[in-house]
Amino acid sequence: MTAHILVIDDDPVQRRLLKNMIERAGHVAHMAENGRAGLDMLDRKGGLINVILLDLMMPEMNGSGFLSAIAEREITIPVVVQTGQGGIETVVMAMRAGAFDFVVKPVSPERLGVAIGNALKVERRDGRGRGSRRQRSETVHFDDLVSASSEMLRVLDLSRRAAQSDIPVVLEGESGVGKEMVARAIQAASARAGKPFVTVNCGAIPHNLVESILFGHEKGAFTGATERHIGKFMEADGGTLFLDEIGDLPLEVQVKLLRAVQQGEIETIGARFPQKVDVRLISATNRDLISEVREGRFREDLYYRLNVFPITIPALRRRKEDIPVLVRAFVQRFAGEQKLARPLTVSAGAMALLTAYDWPGNIRQLENAIFRAVVLSEGGELAASDFPQIAAQVPGYSLSETGAVAWEASPSAASTFSRDDAGETPGPRVAPVDGFANEAGAGEPAGLENVIASVDRGGHVRKLAEVEEELIRFALKFYRGQMSQVARKLGIGRSTLYRKLKDYDIDPEDPLRDAA
Repeated sequence: MTAHILVIDDDPVQRRLLKNMIERAGHVAHMAENGRAGLDMLDRKGGLINVILLDLMMPEMNGSGFLSAIAEREITIPVVVQTGQGGIETVVMAMRAGAFDFVVKPVSPERLGVAIGNALKVERRDGRGRGSRRQRSETVHFDDLVSASSEMLRVLDLSRRAAQSDIPVVLEGESGVGKEMVARAIQAASARAGKPFVTVNCGAIPHNLVESILFGHEKGAFTGATERHIGKFMEADGGTLFLDEIGDLPLEVQVKLLRAVQQGEIETIGARFPQKVDVRLISATNRDLISEVREGRFREDLYYRLNVFPITIPALRRRKEDIPVLVRAFVQRFAGEQKLARPLTVSAGAMALLTAYDWPGNIRQLENAIFRAVVLSEGGELAASDFPQIAAQVPGYSLSETGAVAWEASPSAASTFSRDDAGETPGPRVAPVDGFANEAGAGEPAGLENVIASVDRGGHVRKLAEVEEELIRFALKFYRGQMSQVARKLGIGRSTLYRKLKDYDIDPEDPLRDAA
């Protein structure tokens, strides 16, 4: 059956985006613009609502006021709070006030789906369910993970090997690179496919609740323990437990986790005897765990128990050839889910803009940007003007009043891109004399323009060495010093590339130095 989700948010655009995410997941969304309106909605439809998605910062009645109000009314519907970056103190207060979980804006469809799914499980287990509800499948297979970069293909190869056993895996990488998606793919390709996959964000749980959430507690084990809670390890029994941001675990909890890994048993708070569990552990972190060990914030014995099979997932800015592939996949998926009347495409200018941006939030940020653009799109093609927030952060980029693309000279500007007949990732062009745009002369480095002149000012063909040096400098700048990538795109071996760097006195860290 379908779940009913109450969204309380004062931002109409955010409400529209959340409504689309919820409906895509097969649920029904009810909207309220602030806490007071949310209470009114509960008065009218309280018996129908299964989960509440609550913004914390709102006029008239904010999220904290709403949580206090439903506590006074003894309303026990699970509440998932939303917060912006840097609002962890407020989140902790909300969790202590009774919130079940929290998500950080802008939330991805996957993260929202996990939060709602976990809240529905709690609602059913606590006797608040309204009949069985079949949630949408969250299974991810390796074929669902698209990539064109050799670095990411190596990650997927290692992950497939890890799936062949129950070996502990640590996924390393920045937030948003897709660590949970890789973990789900490992689960789906393993002998535990179809068994529970339970996720825990260790950094999102107040320290005084971590032990209870992971290992469970008995009724009466401590003040406020009014009922038995089985914990995440028992929920994942027979399946996989994904511990995200494991570096945030308190030291005292790390001791109990070490026992669970070593002996396959857990100590529930208040229980007389330990319990056996059969759990495959996959951990994830955006920290350098060995540095955490040296600083005394992470147990060395636990580190070596968990870090048996480390896999490092590179940031999206380090594998820009993946961006066009991901953009097309996201557009196709979201356009289909929105049931658009006709196929939606991406203009060359928009693709150039998206490829030029560094995406500090990685794939999660890219996915959210595409989703927002698809939901708000009005035509059959996404243009650069559909990504104003991204354009504002790309140096040398501006939008005219008509929404046309305008690029100033910049290493990451859209002028560094051209589309080939196959529609592949844009790349630099070599132009004839009429395209020679640099006033500084033929020796001007290609990092500042997409045009590499083939003829000098005297009308003669330039020397091959000059053009080669300029192209190498451009490639180093374009691919941000990734030597394997530069060599592959130039069609030469790495040893040959290093020899040419020495011959042309090119510093790979600063390819434009001495370029004039």
